[in-house]
Amino acid sequence: MAHRARSVLSIRPFRRLWGVTYLCSVGDWLALLALTGLVTQATEDYKAQSFAFAGVVLTQLLPGLLFAPLGGLFADRFDRRKVMVCADVGRFGLLLSIAIVGSPLWLFIGNFLVGCCALLWIPSKDAAVPNLLRRPDQVETANQLGMVMTYGIAVISAGGLYAAITGINTNFSLQSAASEAGATRLVLFIVAALYLASAVTIATRIPELSRRVSTAPVAPDPDKPDTSGGFGAMVRDAARFVRTSPLVRGLLIGMIGAFVAAGALVGSSQVYATSVLGGQASFGLLFVALFIGLATGMGGAPKLARKLPRNRLFGIAIVTAGLDLLLVALSPHLVVSLITVAILGMCAGAAFLTGVTIIGTEVDDSIRGRINAIYQSLMKIIFAGGMALTPVLVGLVAPHSITLFGRSMIVDGTRPVLLGAGLLATVMGVLAYRQMDDRRSETIMSDLRAAISRKPRRRASGLLIAIEGNTHIDTSTQATLLAEWLRGNSGTEVLLAADPALDDVRLRTVLTGAGLNSARAHALVAAAVRADLVEREIQPALDRGAVVVMERFVDSPLAHLSVAAGLDPTELEGLADWATERLRPDITVLLDRDPATLTPRAGNAEHHWHVQSVLTDMAAADPDRYVVVDGDGSATDVHDRVLIAVRTTMAGRRLTEFALTEAR
Repeated sequence: MAHRARSVLSIRPFRRLWGVTYLCSVGDWLALLALTGLVTQATEDYKAQSFAFAGVVLTQLLPGLLFAPLGGLFADRFDRRKVMVCADVGRFGLLLSIAIVGSPLWLFIGNFLVGCCALLWIPSKDAAVPNLLRRPDQVETANQLGMVMTYGIAVISAGGLYAAITGINTNFSLQSAASEAGATRLVLFIVAALYLASAVTIATRIPELSRRVSTAPVAPDPDKPDTSGGFGAMVRDAARFVRTSPLVRGLLIGMIGAFVAAGALVGSSQVYATSVLGGQASFGLLFVALFIGLATGMGGAPKLARKLPRNRLFGIAIVTAGLDLLLVALSPHLVVSLITVAILGMCAGAAFLTGVTIIGTEVDDSIRGRINAIYQSLMKIIFAGGMALTPVLVGLVAPHSITLFGRSMIVDGTRPVLLGAGLLATVMGVLAYRQMDDRRSETIMSDLRAAISRKPRRRASGLLIAIEGNTHIDTSTQATLLAEWLRGNSGTEVLLAADPALDDVRLRTVLTGAGLNSARAHALVAAAVRADLVEREIQPALDRGAVVVMERFVDSPLAHLSVAAGLDPTELEGLADWATERLRPDITVLLDRDPATLTPRAGNAEHHWHVQSVLTDMAAADPDRYVVVDGDGSATDVHDRVLIAVRTTMAGRRLTEFALTEAR
């Protein structure tokens, strides 16, 4: 995780956006605390004070309930950087006016308008994040970093800062109402300054937020979303996209079940804590267990995603959460409740991160803002509706005490409500799984066994080593030498495989026979040949436990095609992922050769400079998988460096089952 986080944070635009996320998240939490404090200080009526927090939260959620698609429409239609700047400037002015005016009525009106600005800011930020990254597989790590910042670091910072500022009254014995209101208004001035700093940073330091990139869309080309029409056309386009995309449709179905369950749990948590006879402290313990589970689930989801496809992982997480909520409803003891609630949090965290990652990697950039807005808005609507409806349903059942296994247990309205929510979440999870699953030929039990076991199912006990580089001569020579060395110094089968795009006989036969000349046709045929090689030779060898040395597996062909033909690297990588079923080498050796040393026969020097730059960027983006070797010098010298790099990497990863002996 640390390596992946460093590789993502090494990208300057994302790092700056991450800092902006910190400023705005601290501002969001500080504003919530400060506005609640102002409302409480504005009245002495106890009942009115008790509704202060709920009123502030409701007025900020209300824009999402009323204008759900608006933020997504703006994110897809206009320059996202300008939308975010305008939203931040709006929040700056509104919070400044709330602090100056001081009227409770304007506080709620202004807070509602602040929520409208957030409704524009969040979809634009979420839709822009994938365009700042180097590779699609970094989206998940970027989402993790964003959630850690929003719900972890920012919460702690905001709480500490609020306590420090409002604690001035106690520290300096200033107990008057005026001093309390002054400290709270000071917090609002600070929040306004944070939003202004965010606007300035976005406007002057992150121009990349305006970038538009076409990713591998879920929808077919004839149905590709466009933003050429008006807002009404964009709304219809988004609705049609959801209807015609099983992946997105399943995502929204599963999310409905998940947040109905979450709303029921949160809405009934206070009464439920009493029913398990744990006292008032049990309410706090249940929330601690839930958030520990959420953090664990978000942290563990990427590891599961390496063994289990995300479209299956999402549905399984929802189904497991629903079944676990049934256990929460039937729990006779606080200890059982804490365990089951923690498991529920783990499933919810994994599902939420997986869902956001699917949107970032599988939905085309032209419609990603609208899908993000729908996802976020439905989450708020369902969660808020579940919280509001739950107390009403709980009140329909009178509590009574029963004895179970010699211990008293209170059965009240929380139990049937949680049972119903658990059943609904389970059914929705099953429907989502069936909608999203694209691997019907492979049983879910085989994927579950792979997820639970330490070894990926598809990889068995084999090892895939890829030799990547600028020229075919270099990669072919080093792949051959490495395979020969492994055959003589390892106790297992060794297969040498070549880049299928270099198989002139097969490739040119297909291209010539079909009359294909374009660069895209070349890329598609090369992918087809690569898919055939993976299915016929590489995967069976890995399943047998063999070591496969692959010359130019994916990265070098991708770099050459993107530079030579001007094709989008993201599209090419999506094509390669599909062709290889996301098979990636255990070790990728990148031969880092100075293009200036290449012979004239090696081709255009400028082309090779660009290719080497693309390959170097790939290695920098994924340091866990790459090992960069100096490719200059004689073939023997380079071979010695490759051996040292491979043996060191294998030893570091504890791949000693291949019984490599000492070099001769």
